[in-house]
Formats: sequence, structure tokens, C-alpha cells
Amino acid sequence: MAKRNGKAGTARQKISLSLLWKQRYLLFMSLPFVVWLLVFKYIPLWGWSMAFQEVKPATFALPFWERTFVGFGNFAKAFRDRLFTQTLINTLGISFLDIAVGTVAAIVFAVLLNEMFFTRFKKLTQTVSYLPHFVSWVIIASIAKNIFNDGGVIDSLLGSRLHLMSTNSPIIWIVIVIINCWKEVGWNAIIYLSSMAGIDPGLYEAAEMDGASRLQKIWYITLPGIRPTIIVLLIMSIGGALGVGMERQMLLSNPLVEDYTMVLSWFSYKRGIGSSDYGLGTAIGVFQSVVGVTLLFAANKIAGILGEDRLI
Repeated sequence: MAKRNGKAGTARQKISLSLLWKQRYLLFMSLPFVVWLLVFKYIPLWGWSMAFQEVKPATFALPFWERTFVGFGNFAKAFRDRLFTQTLINTLGISFLDIAVGTVAAIVFAVLLNEMFFTRFKKLTQTVSYLPHFVSWVIIASIAKNIFNDGGVIDSLLGSRLHLMSTNSPIIWIVIVIINCWKEVGWNAIIYLSSMAGIDPGLYEAAEMDGASRLQKIWYITLPGIRPTIIVLLIMSIGGALGVGMERQMLLSNPLVEDYTMVLSWFSYKRGIGSSDYGLGTAIGVFQSVVGVTLLFAANKIAGILGEDRLI
């Protein structure tokens, strides 16, 4: 029995080596990306050590072992900061609104595009819709301020002052989410359109023969067909909930609404670079990453419990 197992293991090893040799060119082509991943994603993790040290401009150039070790002192300092709680609420609020609105909008838009019969108009619409994805947030923010600011386009059209970007309240979250949705909806819809292209056309033909309406085909064939894609993208989005970038918040913000636009990445920048406390800024970044990974595994586990396809 032991000899048989040994022979089976040797055979599997030979097959694996043979397969690796056949795919050597593909492996060689992927090598630069593996190197890039190591250099820019994994080696910088050594910088996390600053989260457990007192790192100021005067001590930044010192070797690792000569800096003052403070344990979890930087984390405690971050949690006690008067802005931390509100910043965390802002980050979660904006992120989950983004996920909900962005996902629904992308799915609806993809379904509408998929149902179009006029191919030229469909391609033109799709091209125009994802062009804003490539436009800088600096330009997007300038356009948005001209539209939503007091005295802007909306105020001029409605003849009233809605104070959408000058009220110190979560209303600014809605403005930010709407602008981001408009910018990214076309780009996000591409993945769903690709998933729809993989659905068997015979299902639609059979449903049509059974007298199914257009809406019924969408509800019972299209949406179930892209459900695995939706679940995977939702899991990935939830995992990155705390990693929402600070660019759009900084550019769309002003002193009147900053209390509700500051997110953790911006808070980390202000405390780390702005206050020259690199250890504190790193601690906030580590907190973001750890909570993000936790949310990713939690969402993945919940998807498995509900019987959906899991990412991991």
C-alpha cells in the first residue's frame, strides 16, 4: 500500500513538473508582475513597524532598533483623538452608501445596455458612460462645485438655496456618492455586461417560447445568471470599505462640511504628515487594513452561510 502511494505521489509530481514546463512561457511573462507585487505591496509592509514606535522627523532617520518602542500607544492615541469616531462613521457611511448605490446603478445600467437592440447606439452609450472614469477628480470636483454649490446651477434652476455642499450634516455624503456613481457607473457595468455575455442564449429562447415577458426574462434569467459576479464584487467592495480614498473628499470638501467628509485615509494623512507624527499616521493605516481584512473574511463567511459563491 505504501509503495502504491509512493508511486502515485511520484506520478503526480512528474505531471506537475511537466505542466510547469509546458507553461514556462506564461510563467516567464507573469514574472514582472510578481516582482512588482513583491516590491510595491509586500516589502513596504515593513513600514508597519513604525505603528509601534515613536517616529518623528528627528527620529525618522534612525535605524529601527534605535527608535523608541511604544507598543500599542499610537493606536490608543488614535482612538482617543476627538476626530477618530466621527471619521470612522464618515468612512463607513460613505463606503456603504457607495457600495449600495453604485452596485444597484451598475447592474441596472448593464441590464439596460444588454437589452438594447440598436448595436451602434449601444456601443456609443457604453463608450460615453465609462469615459468619466478616466477624468481626474480635480476636474470632476470643479464641475460638481459649479453645480451643487450655493448659487450654482441647481440653485439657479430651482430658484432656492439647498445648501447641499455647505450644510454640516451627512447630506454631503449623498452628494459625494451621487458624483462618484456618475463617474464610475459605466466602468463598473463592464464587468456585469461581460457576465451577461456568458449566459446561454438558449435560456432566453426557451423562456420566449413559454411566453415570458421581457421583464420576466431579466428577473428569472439575467439576474440569476450574474448573481455569482454580484456576490464576488460585493465581498471585495465590503473588504475595501475602510480604504475609501481621500482625493474626492478633499476636493469636494470645504471648512463648513469637513466634519462629515473626513475619512480615515485623510485623517491618517493629517495626523501622520500634517502633524509630523509618522507613527500615529501608520497606526491609523494599519487599523484600516486589519479591519478591512476582517470585513472581507466576514462578508465571505456570510456569503458561504447563505449558500452563495465565496471569494475564498
